[in-house]
Amino acid sequence: MERTHMNLAPSQTEHPGEALLSLRGAVKTFGPVVALADGTIELHAGEIHALVGENGAGKSTLVKVMAGLYTPDAGDFRIEGEPQSFRTVGDSKNAGISVIYQEPTLFPDLTVAENIFIGRQPKGALGLISRATMRAKAEELFAQLGVPIDPDRVAEGLSIADQQIIEIAKAISIDARVLIMDEPTAALSGVEVERLFTVARALRDRGAAIMFISHRFEEVFALTDRITVMRDGRYISTVMTRDATIEGIVKEMVGRDIDQLFPKEDAPIGDVVLKVENLTSAGVFSNVSFEVRAGEILGLSGLVGAGRSEVARAVFGVDGYDSGSVQMLGEKLPKRKVQHAITAGIGFVPEDRRKQGLVMDLSVGRNATLALRKRLARFGLISGSRERAVAQEWTQRLQVKTGSIDYAASTLSGGNQQKVVLAKWLSMHPRLLIVDEPTRGIDVGTKSEVHRLLSDLANEGIAIIMISSELPEVLGMADRVVVMCEGQVTATIDRADATPENVMYAATHNLAQATQGAPE
Repeated sequence: MERTHMNLAPSQTEHPGEALLSLRGAVKTFGPVVALADGTIELHAGEIHALVGENGAGKSTLVKVMAGLYTPDAGDFRIEGEPQSFRTVGDSKNAGISVIYQEPTLFPDLTVAENIFIGRQPKGALGLISRATMRAKAEELFAQLGVPIDPDRVAEGLSIADQQIIEIAKAISIDARVLIMDEPTAALSGVEVERLFTVARALRDRGAAIMFISHRFEEVFALTDRITVMRDGRYISTVMTRDATIEGIVKEMVGRDIDQLFPKEDAPIGDVVLKVENLTSAGVFSNVSFEVRAGEILGLSGLVGAGRSEVARAVFGVDGYDSGSVQMLGEKLPKRKVQHAITAGIGFVPEDRRKQGLVMDLSVGRNATLALRKRLARFGLISGSRERAVAQEWTQRLQVKTGSIDYAASTLSGGNQQKVVLAKWLSMHPRLLIVDEPTRGIDVGTKSEVHRLLSDLANEGIAIIMISSELPEVLGMADRVVVMCEGQVTATIDRADATPENVMYAATHNLAQATQGAPE
């Protein structure tokens, strides 16, 4: 595959001299699967360098090569011009590379200071661990980062944001010169993201080289100095962030123009499929009422903690509720009876696809047919050929990228895992599909594919409840928007009337405030 352009030259103008880290032409294969065909990137001291690409573009494999988890089959890897050949994670750390993952892995029973210095605890005069010295060094690290965290606090219960800061402190304590931040903001609030960015900028200004991986373009353009794009396991381009545009980066990521990120088509709206009346669960949500019709995409909007996912789980029968009712096609559904909901024609794509949507150790094919197993059985036995045929049909229809449907679901990228969860429910031909954060953590190209799929399903007459924290997604895809705040429905807005202002107003005001009138 030809590269769009190999413009590493501009970075050399901005960063004269040798790169701190240079990886060129890295190749990594797993049997017949080529995970990395041309991994190429240069990181310079005193810069924040973004690595972007669709799910499956090879970003994670590239990181694992740099972290010593994978040994490349070919390629040139150098630190300050010296050739490197990492065999272990320890080799990578010894070379000054540290990876900050989306979900840090601290020891929950140890203190913050113990987590930072585990295996390297400072010793006192008698050769015993000096907790006073360890604490003092931890306090010094947090002072450098400008973040007040108690070194004596046990790690269990810390926020993801604080855990990431601890991982950064650990990296500084071992004199890491290269920090790789892999989707660090996915689970953070706006305030926590800004704190992380402040720390990242401070580290850059002190001479560290930082690689930042994110699907969020607003973060990439706000934080980074250069952007490298990968596609299909190959290096595509590197450009100064100030010279880049979102449209240009997206085109290089997907290899084509995305005319519409939200390809919503008008679908004929039919009869009521789901009716929820006065649904109440003490302390979680109260008096929630709405209807969804055939062919309609109903957006369920609101801030995190508004109760949207909890309502969806109650409708599907995962959670119970104290009062109210759920009717599917005119029939009342019993509480906490998931199988009844499935039999009635409801499919549910949960927010956490890895823990709640998939069995990661099972094959792609088996995951795609999990909801159909009773229907596929004859005389109590499941026909392997029928199961395989259904799995092939839906993985092909949804364009799931996998070497084989026999591969474990854990081998797929995040976007392809999401497609398998969708395949699992679509294979049973639901009348109502609930999708909770359908595009969280997936790249822009796959987002467009998922949005097009939802629009197609609505055109086929399926009723859809789409829960999303991304306001553009809600406004771009929903026929109606039901907004929740603090467990209550504060507004129901038709597509033609929905604006960022009135949706956000309803999402940030409780019912009493909202009824006093939102701005036009």
